[in-house]
Amino acid sequence: MLPSQYERMDLIIDVGNTRVKAAVYEKDSLKELVVFQKNKIVSEIKKIIKKHEITNSIISAVATLSKTKLEKLHIFLNLIELNHSTKVPFKNKYKTPTTLGVDRIALAAFAVSEFPENNVLVIDAGTCVTFDFINKGTYLGGAISPGLKMRYKSLNNYTSKLPLLDTKEPLNFIGDNTNNSIHSGVVNGIVNEIDGVINQYKNKYQDLTVVLTGGDTNFLAKQLKNHIFANPNLVLEGLHKILIYNRADD
Repeated sequence: MLPSQYERMDLIIDVGNTRVKAAVYEKDSLKELVVFQKNKIVSEIKKIIKKHEITNSIISAVATLSKTKLEKLHIFLNLIELNHSTKVPFKNKYKTPTTLGVDRIALAAFAVSEFPENNVLVIDAGTCVTFDFINKGTYLGGAISPGLKMRYKSLNNYTSKLPLLDTKEPLNFIGDNTNNSIHSGVVNGIVNEIDGVINQYKNKYQDLTVVLTGGDTNFLAKQLKNHIFANPNLVLEGLHKILIYNRADD
């Protein structure tokens, strides 16, 4: 017999290009978050299962996970694989729904669940910067742009002399040497881009709620001029919303 809803332990697995985030939820509270390399997914998930009594789980993979690993996870988990056929709590008006990334699907689910009557712009600042707009429960689309590290790498990869630098907040928007000029161009460029996109949406849609998530959340949030809600783990939150939505008839 399964535990009651208030005793359920949910496992949320978010597979990135190199790393995996695995979150254990008890009711609606995040109980534990574990981050590990993708090649260790089976052994690390086994450790989590030994520690917690997992009743339901969902996995989202922006990078390909081998069929063998997925089959092993299915052996010891009641697992939903998020894809474009999964039931979600929003109406999707994206013209090519099969090309919409599972991470963006999860973020839309979070936005609709948390702000069902609002216009919501979700910005995910990771490898890419994605902008996803939800118009009062309906997903309309957004934009995809290079992320911070991708911008630094592109300057190094596509020139013969510009160095590859680590992310750093510029001291001045006027760079007084090559390194400072790169920091100014990359960081000020992405900050002004994000603020500019937010203002575009504000001009068209009233009462806009803006949410920032992703690996570069903390670095970027303090530099933006617009008021935002910031949380680096909203893909996990959105996946949990989808899991809850799919077990509503249990």
